[in-house]
Amino acid sequence: MTDFNAETNQTPTFTAEDIEGNKVMAGLAYILFFLPLVACPDSPFGRYHANQGLLLLLLGLGGSIILSIIPIVGWVLLPFFALFVMVLAIMGLINGFTGKVKALPIIGKYQLIK
Repeated sequence: MTDFNAETNQTPTFTAEDIEGNKVMAGLAYILFFLPLVACPDSPFGRYHANQGLLLLLLGLGGSIILSIIPIVGWVLLPFFALFVMVLAIMGLINGFTGKVKALPIIGKYQLIK
């Protein structure tokens, strides 16, 4: 069985000043992914969490659209999918606000924002 929380913590690759100064923006990236890109555009820590927030948004939108199109089975699975996305968002919020750089399970390995 896969331990989804066993992702490696990549925090040492970012400077302590960057992490400490942008924790709030990194946490808020899971609500509005573009917020760190506007508030702290030169922060690699903020960009990392903005990328994670964007991936989460795309997963939520894509999965919701696909499941809402599929009759009966999709409609039954949609609440479970929404709960899964919410759990990922909470994990991201916690990681951002505590200054951790841990990829979200399943989607965290992809990078859209460089």
